[in-house]
Amino acid sequence: MSTEKQFDVVVIGGGPGGYIAAIRAAQLGFKTACIDEWTNAKGAPALGGTCTNVGCIPSKALLQSSEHFEHAGHAFAEHGIDVQGLQLNLPQMLKRKDGVIKSNNDGIVYLFKKNKVSFFHGRGTLAGGTEGAYTINVSGPTTDTLTAKNVIVATGSNARELPGAPFDEKVILSNTGALTIDNVPARLGVIGAGVIGLEMGSVWRRLGAQVTVLEGLPAFLGAVDEQIAKEAHKLFKKQGLDIHLGVKIGAISNRGNDVTVEYTDAAGGAQTATFDRLIVSIGRVPNTTGLGLESVGLQLGERGFIAVDDECRTNVPGIWAVGDVVRGPMLAHKAEEEGVAVAERIAGQHGHVNFNTIPWVIYTSPEIAWVGKTEQQLKAEGVAYKAGTFPFAANGRARALGDISGMVKFLADAATDEILGVHIIGPVASELISEAVVAMEFRASSEDIARICHAHPSLSEATKEAALAVDKRSLNF
Repeated sequence: MSTEKQFDVVVIGGGPGGYIAAIRAAQLGFKTACIDEWTNAKGAPALGGTCTNVGCIPSKALLQSSEHFEHAGHAFAEHGIDVQGLQLNLPQMLKRKDGVIKSNNDGIVYLFKKNKVSFFHGRGTLAGGTEGAYTINVSGPTTDTLTAKNVIVATGSNARELPGAPFDEKVILSNTGALTIDNVPARLGVIGAGVIGLEMGSVWRRLGAQVTVLEGLPAFLGAVDEQIAKEAHKLFKKQGLDIHLGVKIGAISNRGNDVTVEYTDAAGGAQTATFDRLIVSIGRVPNTTGLGLESVGLQLGERGFIAVDDECRTNVPGIWAVGDVVRGPMLAHKAEEEGVAVAERIAGQHGHVNFNTIPWVIYTSPEIAWVGKTEQQLKAEGVAYKAGTFPFAANGRARALGDISGMVKFLADAATDEILGVHIIGPVASELISEAVVAMEFRASSEDIARICHAHPSLSEATKEAALAVDKRSLNF
């Protein structure tokens, strides 16, 4: 049975961009609805999109669990903690991961109730209408028809498949299948040395898999500052990741129980490798299939993304789009910021997203995090700069933790000393980078960070020391 319900704002998609946009719109006094079709194993709604269900959250849960396992097997002895008979209980590890997902799902449901956001479980499809009265059909456990003055499309992205090697999530895996492997594979192949490939490869290597990473680009982590990337490459190879660069993938044969990959390496030699599981992480594509965009004349832009202006407006008045389905970095926190900004723009406010201060993180061990320009970008742009680095090996807290790999690196304008980029590889880099984000948002200089008192002993002292190193006056190295 279909009933028509009228709203000021309807958000299609309940991932980070969508649910945050809905909450902010409701806070601003709009009658708001959110539509999302994710369903858990029991058939219940599973709000949070890819990030919560098969992305950011479960991957971090497994990364943490696998790190504990590796520490218990290799690092605890140095701390005077002897572990006898260490065993992996993979079903419990996966159960814990699923519990973390459910807690996040339930948290979003609670937030919707708290903020009076109406939730519709199903697939949202645009079905025509005019400015101020767009129609959205919901097909799911129940059928509904909504009308809205404003529509925010936040439908995210899907894993990109390799031609001729479709995901079966049993042998050839996307991020979804990589999070649910029920037995540690003896031989794990990973195509793509990006964020997902390295994180998932790290998880299963720690748990006992022999991991081979095949990367098409000639450089490792090409988007990362070159000095940091070289350090990461050295550390990951030392840990046991078998990384091949400049690879051209040929035929892939899924034989049901294993998969064979033919490829040419950087030296031009033909290779064949057989894996028990193969994770394909070669990027993501915007999720626009079945949205009914043509019913309102909404245009797609380059590579299938929804075309938007700098403020996330589409070509159709009153219809907006945020997150992975539009241009810009495919990051959950970028989607959240756009969701908030769009809700505020609908309210006549001046929502703002500064793409220059969006942090990036790879949650490997050590973690890699950065914000702003890399050294190679500054060279290419002809910008005169100063650089300062400080190793965690010279940091007292890192020594106490037993994790001294990596460094902090500052890049500052040669004339004004304004911070242009900060790059970290090391323990909890994902947390340390926030200081740099704040500093850059307020256009601070490296001298500003160098003059701030940092707690001792703390990892954040490495940030202060790297800022001091810009002026060649580091105190502890």
